Amino acid sequence: MASLAEKMAAGLDMSAFGKAEELKKRLWFTILALIVFRLGTFIPLPGINAEVLSEMFNRNAGGILGMFNMFSGGALERMTIFALNIMPYISASIIIQLGQSVIPSLQALKKEGEAGHRKVVHYTKLLTVLITIIQGYGIAVGLESISGGNGASAVMINSFAFKFSTIVSLTGGTMFIVWLGDQITERGVGNGSSLIITVGIIANIPNALAQTFELGRAGQMSLWTIITLVIMALALIYVIVFVERAQRRIVIQYPKRQMGMRMTAADSSHLPLKINPTGVIPPIFASSLLLLPITIANLSAEKGPSWVQTMSQWLGHGQPLYLGLYAFLILFFTFFYTGVVFNPEETADNLKKHGGFIAGIRPGKNTAEYLDYVITRLTMVASIYLVCLCILPEILISKVGVPFVLGGTTLLIVVQVTMDFINQIQSHLIAYQYEGLLKKAALVHKKNR
Repeated sequence: MASLAEKMAAGLDMSAFGKAEELKKRLWFTILALIVFRLGTFIPLPGINAEVLSEMFNRNAGGILGMFNMFSGGALERMTIFALNIMPYISASIIIQLGQSVIPSLQALKKEGEAGHRKVVHYTKLLTVLITIIQGYGIAVGLESISGGNGASAVMINSFAFKFSTIVSLTGGTMFIVWLGDQITERGVGNGSSLIITVGIIANIPNALAQTFELGRAGQMSLWTIITLVIMALALIYVIVFVERAQRRIVIQYPKRQMGMRMTAADSSHLPLKINPTGVIPPIFASSLLLLPITIANLSAEKGPSWVQTMSQWLGHGQPLYLGLYAFLILFFTFFYTGVVFNPEETADNLKKHGGFIAGIRPGKNTAEYLDYVITRLTMVASIYLVCLCILPEILISKVGVPFVLGGTTLLIVVQVTMDFINQIQSHLIAYQYEGLLKKAALVHKKNR
């Protein structure tokens, strides 16, 4: 079956795409949904003084606000109803998944199948609402403390009305994005949440390139620096594609078996283990946990207490404390999420039930220990790769002043999601061609009869 799929994938062409009506409908739905998302990033919160807000962002463009603004697709800079993007939902997912590791009632939901999964999703969305309300209140308080150079406030309406409208607008906008992401996943192509984040990043690429070339034109950045950054970005893309496609294949052997009156020959296959089984999850989770508290601290730093101002400085982009926390969270979530997506004991039991074994390793407990040994070392390699990919460009960006969209984290997200999107399109085309072959085979069989 695998060889058939590989042959069909190799033979994909545009004629197959033209006949795949279901795939075209899914692609159009995905495109229209993402257009709706982009339109929402231009609907401002009520009572905002756009001039003061723009002035504040210009002062902090190279700080952490600029990075979070990149993830929101520019919605934070414009302070729109989508300013929080899908980050509260990601934060809620992190908390629920951590809770499933320590809370027995949440652990029991894993064993309930689809019904348990629906309950987990429901709890995640309820927690998303709570997190959005808290973050919305923090942003409202932070905005009220901002004033422009002429003394004008960033908020132009009554304090209570502004807080209430901000919380309601941000909560409604965030939950609409969560719903939109679910619709893309179910009725479109690709993972909706990842595509929404990716589209927000891609929307900033033209502006980021223009800023970079403007720095070169103004003499603030040399031509060789720009060329070096372009080469570095291309090298990072190559490394990302290479590592994300790399696998550690463990050979699985199956002995001869009696099936009815026929004896099947011994066979072998392989268990593919990705070098980076977590994909873009660790950087996104780490960014989600860091960005919102830091953003609120930055918004409140101008008129807030001294400790808030100190914390805002320590957690500034490129500062040692920020880089250390970012690296630690990436390491933590790489190991944590690998443990969630891959269970050595369960895999070993499944192999034993189907008669498979690894050469030189006894089935059962020994196989589970061997798989745990392999996946632990692969995870260590993946964590080092992700930390280097995300941290080293961040250091260069903070020193040179290049826009965040050219960093390792953003390149990893864009390349990984693009690869997954293309793979899903290929899967739909393969399924369509396979269905066509079955229909042709049925017609030939009827004619022969």
